[in-house]
Amino acid sequence: MKLADLRKLSIRQNLKIRFQLRNGLECIITEHGVAQVPALQRVPDFNLESELAEISRFVLEPASATQKTAPKTRAVDREELASMLSSSPASAADHDED
Repeated sequence: MKLADLRKLSIRQNLKIRFQLRNGLECIITEHGVAQVPALQRVPDFNLESELAEISRFVLEPASATQKTAPKTRAVDREELASMLSSSPASAADHDED
């Protein structure tokens, strides 16, 4: 699973994907596919792609939440998120078949 895969999923399903980095900071992939680390105040001393390889728990949050309806967040593990990526309808179009 790559960062680009999570970015595509967040855009296609209108989700915010959150996960905790090893240094304690939280990374958020917005519904626009932008990866952000809000608490980061200087140039990072880590590679987000390599940090992602170590993450086992993700929190999915619907991006289109109004004031009346609280967003229903859902915690998923790496395997469940990978299955969501493989079952995404647009992912089938990304592969070439001979």
